[in-house]
Amino acid sequence: MNGAETLVETMLASGVDVCFANPGTSEMHFVAALDTHPDMRCILCLFEGGVSGAADGYARMTGNFAGTLLHLGPGFGNAWSNMHNARKGRAGMVNVVGDHAGYHLKYDAPLQADLAGVAGSVSHWVGRAEEADQVVSLGQEAIRRARDGQIATLILPADSAWSESASTPGAAAAPIKKHLPEAAHIAAAAEALAQPDTALLVGGWALYGDGAELAGQIAARSGARLLAPFFAPRIEMGEGAVAFDQMFYPADLNAEFLSGLKRIICVGENPPVNFFAYPGKPSTPTPPGCALDVVCHPDWDVQGTLQALAEALGVDGTEAIPRIALAETQIQDGTLTAEGIGRALAAATPEGAIMVNEAVTAGAGIWPPVNTAARHDRLGNTGGSIGQCLPAALGAAVACPDRPVFAVSGDGSAMYQVQCLWTAARERLDITTIIIANRGYQILHLELAAQGAPAPGRNARAMFDIEDPLLDWVALAKGHGVPARRVETEADMADALAEAARTEGPFLIEAVI
Repeated sequence: MNGAETLVETMLASGVDVCFANPGTSEMHFVAALDTHPDMRCILCLFEGGVSGAADGYARMTGNFAGTLLHLGPGFGNAWSNMHNARKGRAGMVNVVGDHAGYHLKYDAPLQADLAGVAGSVSHWVGRAEEADQVVSLGQEAIRRARDGQIATLILPADSAWSESASTPGAAAAPIKKHLPEAAHIAAAAEALAQPDTALLVGGWALYGDGAELAGQIAARSGARLLAPFFAPRIEMGEGAVAFDQMFYPADLNAEFLSGLKRIICVGENPPVNFFAYPGKPSTPTPPGCALDVVCHPDWDVQGTLQALAEALGVDGTEAIPRIALAETQIQDGTLTAEGIGRALAAATPEGAIMVNEAVTAGAGIWPPVNTAARHDRLGNTGGSIGQCLPAALGAAVACPDRPVFAVSGDGSAMYQVQCLWTAARERLDITTIIIANRGYQILHLELAAQGAPAPGRNARAMFDIEDPLLDWVALAKGHGVPARRVETEADMADALAEAARTEGPFLIEAVI
């Protein structure tokens, strides 16, 4: 076998059987190896940001990870922003990125770049297989790292891919056991949680499923407020889900939300920080004098830490956990608003749906009614780099083919990764994409005011708004093979969602507000 074939077989032996890809010439032997292994599902994305964003969404919904296939430094660079989002959300992935053959590097070919440099700026680990015999061991290390929620990048030069290898493919070793806080730290945290004006801020595994239940029991037993970050990688919402106090995006709202707290215990989540710096305001929203105790860092053993805290507090399963109650919504007459999108979406949300959220400004109106709809999972833009929604929806739909996926994005953000509509059509994925057509990067209007700058003039408006010409999302969707409708009233929004539910495969709704 050549190096490429040993890598494919090592990936399959390790349980990696999905590869989101955008290959080029230097990856042709790896492509050929994938072609001889039909048990590896290969999914083409037309832009590399779709590749990395889809791998992110897949990891969040499976707890496992996918592979990516990228082309040289420029291809990896195109994938960088959604790798940043994945890294912030602690979603693992294995990137296989081709490079020129070793003997070709001295000629500085047009596509040659500092691949190790660009990969190292966002990856937790980078390995380069200088020889075919190194491919298996480096591939196994990359997989082991990805199992720990890391971004692992294996550089596969073309000659290492096509050369014969003496190495035998095999499964990667189990990940290194994660760190658990010392017993004394657990005991001190449990004692602190029972004190007045204390909050428990959790992340990762603790925001859904068994993890959320355990966090809810701990908060109920101790009396602490149970907090969740605004940009949660994955959080369970809707009827019966644990009721977290979820933080906000605006710095002033977060400061008010956290006022009065004397201590925040962090498990699986970093202490709160404002998204940006603002003149005359602190960088963190926590009140002065509030103690911050990071009991368990995000890459430590979150599950073990929560179980130890529960034992220290005497959690016995009888705790009355506050839960989200179902709220009925009524479709209203009139033109469409963000609140109207939320009401229609809430009424149309089926049990077990997956919502991918990249609606920040309109989200303040959309999400409150959806929060009290049927139970579902919500994926947020953890790193804030826009263009995450459509790719993450791809990955979530591949990970959970029996669950409907809703991608809710502003029009400006969605244009970053519009090519993902084509992949959704090709793979016939059950994704309903809702484009909030507010005709601009509306968040920038809010940020301009928050920075204390004057009201936007001609130049500022030209950089914020996308009105001349207007984007035609129905045409864009149909051009990518996705049926679509434009709606301007709340009743039409509800009708379009019903049509999307009846349609096999993807569907797009351009919601004009």
